Order: sequence, then C-alpha cells, then structure tokens
Amino acid sequence: MCADRRRGSEAGFTLVEMLIAIVVIAVGITGVLIAFSTTVRGSADPIVRQQMLAIAEEMLEEVSLKPYAAAANTAPSGCARDTYNDVLDYNGYSTSNTICAVDGTSVAALSSYSVSVAVTTTPLSGVVEARRITVTVSRGGDSLVLVGWRTNYAG
Repeated sequence: MCADRRRGSEAGFTLVEMLIAIVVIAVGITGVLIAFSTTVRGSADPIVRQQMLAIAEEMLEEVSLKPYAAAANTAPSGCARDTYNDVLDYNGYSTSNTICAVDGTSVAALSSYSVSVAVTTTPLSGVVEARRITVTVSRGGDSLVLVGWRTNYAG
C-alpha cells in the first residue's frame, strides 16, 4: 500500500510547478516576439535604400553620358532636363520631394524622394581635365551619395 501512495503523489504537476512553467514559457515567447518586432520594423529600410540607390545611379549615368564640353542651351522649365546638353548643365540641379523624368514629368510614386547634383572641375590623378559628379538622393532623414568622374577623353 505504501507503493500505491507514492505513485499517486508523484503523478501530475503541483500548482507551483505549473506557475513556474507558465512564467518561463511567457518570458521565452516575449523574447521571440521582441526579436520579430525588431526585424519587421526595419524590414522596409532596405527597400527605401535600394530605391535611393536606383535613383542616384540613374541620375549619375544620365549626367555621365552627356558631352564633356560646355555648349549653349536654353533653360529648362521646372525640373525638366531635356535641354541639358553637357555635364556642367547639371551643376546645381535639385528637386525637393519629387523625382522628375527627363521631360519634367513628376513620378508620383517617388514623391517622397529628393535629388541634387553637383558638378565640379577637379584635378584627377594623371588627367588634366576631369569633372567630379556628386549625386545626393534623400528621403526623410536618410540620404545616399554617389560620386562619379567624367573626363575629357575625346578632347
């Protein structure tokens, strides 16, 4: 009969053991949820960064493909760049909370981004004439800067 009592008293959990198990599981789940929350909160940042990079690369390529030598042109209206015909025309180009196509059409999906371009003539090692192109794209408090060089290789 002693053996039967021992088995009966060892079966199951006590109230104290259940409370401790619940507290331990709750702490573990809280830690996992905090990790998920942190991951989800920052998950949109890479998309914004990729979009800023795409805008900056497009603008840098557009500027770099223009001729090096300055040429006369007419002033564009608004944020249009369709009359720009050399690299120096882009110096000082800037938009605020809008990204425009070359013809000045605003791209609605990019309304929270801004872009600015600076072109300076700077000596580059071994090259007499070079222009440093700095493209800055920003959105809110984030910004991305790309720098490229355009030389007078044709002249």
